[in-house]
Amino acid sequence: MHLSVAEIVFLFKIIILKPGKSKQVPGFTFFRRNLLRGRPGWLPSKHIHTMRLTQKITKLGIVLLAVGAGLAACSKKAENKKVLATMQEAPKAKKIPKELKKHGHTRVDNYFWLNERENQEVIDYLNEENKYTEKMMSHTKDFQKKLFDEMVGRIKQTDMSVPYQLDGYYYYVRYEEGKEYPLYCRKKGDMNGEEKIMLNVPEMAAEHSFFQVGGKSVSTDNRLLAYSEDTLGRRKYTVKFKNLETGEIYPDEILNTTGGITWANDNKTVFYTKQDEKLRAYKIFKHVLGTDAVKDKEVYHESDETFNTFVYKTKSKKYLVIGSGSTVSTEYQILEADNPNGEFRVFEPRKRDHEYGIAHYGDKFYVQTNDQAKNFRLMVTDENKTGKENWKEVIAHREDVLLEDLDIFKDFLVISERKEGLSQLRILPWKDFSQSYYMEFNDPAYLAYTAYNPEFDTPLLRYGYQSMTTPNSTYDFNMETREQTLLKQQEVLGGKFDPENYTSERLMVKARDGVKVPVSLVYRKGTKLDGNAPLLLYAYGSYGYSMDPYFSSARLSLLDRGFVYAIAHIRGGQEMGRKWYDDGKLLKKKNTFTDFIDCGKHLVKNNYTNSEKLCIMGGSAGGLLMGAVINMEPELFKASVAAVPFVDVVTTMLDESIPLTTGEYDEWGNPNKKEYYDYILSYSPYDNVMTRNYPALLVTSGLHDSQVQYWEPTKWVAKLRDLNPKGYFLLHTNMDAGHGGASGRFESYKETALEYAFLLDQVGWEEPAQ
Repeated sequence: MHLSVAEIVFLFKIIILKPGKSKQVPGFTFFRRNLLRGRPGWLPSKHIHTMRLTQKITKLGIVLLAVGAGLAACSKKAENKKVLATMQEAPKAKKIPKELKKHGHTRVDNYFWLNERENQEVIDYLNEENKYTEKMMSHTKDFQKKLFDEMVGRIKQTDMSVPYQLDGYYYYVRYEEGKEYPLYCRKKGDMNGEEKIMLNVPEMAAEHSFFQVGGKSVSTDNRLLAYSEDTLGRRKYTVKFKNLETGEIYPDEILNTTGGITWANDNKTVFYTKQDEKLRAYKIFKHVLGTDAVKDKEVYHESDETFNTFVYKTKSKKYLVIGSGSTVSTEYQILEADNPNGEFRVFEPRKRDHEYGIAHYGDKFYVQTNDQAKNFRLMVTDENKTGKENWKEVIAHREDVLLEDLDIFKDFLVISERKEGLSQLRILPWKDFSQSYYMEFNDPAYLAYTAYNPEFDTPLLRYGYQSMTTPNSTYDFNMETREQTLLKQQEVLGGKFDPENYTSERLMVKARDGVKVPVSLVYRKGTKLDGNAPLLLYAYGSYGYSMDPYFSSARLSLLDRGFVYAIAHIRGGQEMGRKWYDDGKLLKKKNTFTDFIDCGKHLVKNNYTNSEKLCIMGGSAGGLLMGAVINMEPELFKASVAAVPFVDVVTTMLDESIPLTTGEYDEWGNPNKKEYYDYILSYSPYDNVMTRNYPALLVTSGLHDSQVQYWEPTKWVAKLRDLNPKGYFLLHTNMDAGHGGASGRFESYKETALEYAFLLDQVGWEEPAQ
């Protein structure tokens, strides 16, 4: 269970960085789970939907249309009175003005007091908001139950992952009927062997309202399992150890870690990462099994507060690697895994704006670097001469191709690339790179990626593939014969799904500055594109995270009710190369917002929808996107769902006590500098709330969220409601969870059902009578 460079980078960006910077491998299964639930990203982020509130009062025979942010649109006086009376019951947060001064400028925050997590008055207010949301959505209660049953009904409850082989064992994850959590298992020799349950998570989670297994790592001799668990949702993991032969849980416990564990080759020493009070991964420690964890030796201290640190072992198992990374720079240190008491040595010293990654093969290191290569190039160097002056080029930089990752096998090198917004896999035989070739994929918009490939001496590449009409599929591809075998495709139960019933499209939308922005769409065949279809437009657009066209069985509940679903691949992501990311951050961040607005206008202009049925959604940094665009052009959108939204940007980025703040300066800018303060202030959603005809808004949050603190969405809704008393603003806070929402396999679908019911309600959907 060693992590590849791709998985380490993915873990670093998803777990450590804000919103889905999160890109995870304690979170990887979590990430894939969220995709299948209709939740894009790494982000552990949720949906954003929108709808017209339609309430049918059968006894009176009155249909009441409560139009989100525009109650004035209600035409009947009786309906107006009813809606206004209902709106007056909304919770109203008290105002305690607090002056916030910077650069000679003063802001007044009336709701700053809501950041007092331990204040019972704050907890009471959050509970009031939850009750209000429940009341306002009560007319959809039965519909939410129906949606929930639909989504869960499509899931194969007794299911198993595709096993992978490592050191003579086959590892897999399986689920049992009705259980919220998985069983982590293995068999020795082949899949006909006796099953050994390594972790029975349903039992482990039984006494907790939230439970998540983080990292899992088996010792080199296959006897011991190191694993981590989080019982709060704040990503403070406790590391534990289990003897896989006897089932004994050792007394060793390591508190407040990031969740990852890396074994040295002596089968008794592990390396792990500690977090500071801001939840920054800042120290690497070494623990020897059987000793007091309090006395563990500190191996490395990352003193730069803009960097986070992590540790892993190379696929070759020869080296332990300590990595340090910020938004724009990386640095690695290496040590032979056979010598855990040795001293780590720097591979190549950090330099601002230099990002690189390393992979070991034979007596060489292969280096993926952006040195003189915005879209990265591949270099090679001797394992004993790792300085940049020794690097030699293997694959040159290309202006139109982003080199994203590499997987090394005995006879082949596999390169993951991105061109024109789409992922592609390139196979290169070590003996002759001129014989390289690309794997072929036929969908207009799709996601293809290398899966976990721990075996070195094999011609088989395991990869994953999905599109907006094709369920997630796992293949083995023979790199010698080019034959492939479908090992598993996500089953969509219920007897109603047929990929032939859906159509996927890919558009190139011209933004206001002439740049063409890709948009991926899916809808059910037969949906009339005459301008009257409801449409949900999703985007993320931050941290260079590419939002790929993925499949979601939960999303079918929207498509089958006439929704068009679209993903806008806006700047701030990395779909179109590194420049795409650079042009959507810092002092160019507003490109992200205008790209999204321009995509929405294009979809309206070309009759995919209209402004009365255009719904939008985004989570975390995508929630910031939601807040910005509804401030800029509120009447373009009918409704919005903002999940764990990062909306109080100025205040958060000025508060270095908040987790992740200092490491975000290279993404958003440091507002301690006036230039960045002024620019961030000009778009920060909370600071720019005004009296406007806002779309209906459903905001979700988690009390224990370590990435976007709960008070940001809470303050935002309070201010929106204060300045727009006739607006339709709902806030739902999960009081038991953090950034990723509920931890159970099915439980989080209740949140999805709420969001979908909100969306469908806002566009006037009425479920046909049975």
